[in-house]
Amino acid sequence: MKSWAIVPVAAIALALAHSAQAATLKVVAVAAPAINCVFDASCTVSGTDHLGTLIFTPLGDGARLQSRTFAGKAGTPGAGKTAYLYRVDLTKGAGFTDCTAGLVLNFGAVTKLNYQPNIPADMFVITSGGLGSVGVKSAEQDGDVITVLFDKYLCAGDTSYFFGLASANPPVAETATLYGIGNPPVVQTGADVPNH
Repeated sequence: MKSWAIVPVAAIALALAHSAQAATLKVVAVAAPAINCVFDASCTVSGTDHLGTLIFTPLGDGARLQSRTFAGKAGTPGAGKTAYLYRVDLTKGAGFTDCTAGLVLNFGAVTKLNYQPNIPADMFVITSGGLGSVGVKSAEQDGDVITVLFDKYLCAGDTSYFFGLASANPPVAETATLYGIGNPPVVQTGADVPNH
């Protein structure tokens, strides 16, 4: 069995350079479709998906990072904000032995919202009513960079739950980094993040 004690390379560099500035983000578990009500009074949303493929990485053909964005509607807690949801999908990546520990996003400022009643939080994880089996253990922000750590390693055949954040800024295509075990220990792909 492999030893799972790894630390993301990017996180180490950031920690050494800016350890006093890093902040732990508050993460809450939510259910779908109820989470949609934060952004749309009808509790249904229609988002735009962006698929960052990992075909040219050790994770292989079929592995992908899914970004989903949608605008908060008037009269909701998320009014005027954009929701950013992410899911690492390795369900069609069978045949590789590398696993993913987490995701690094150049996200910028996060807007706190009450994803659960009267509980302001930075990030939500859809742990029921949606896809996935791997959650978020923690998330940390250092400047504009957010490092997400999954609650277990995400390997071939797995998909993370959708997890999301809100921002006052509209989306732009950017590079995201997945980190974990394998050679190389980090791989990059496309993602939608706030324009900041």
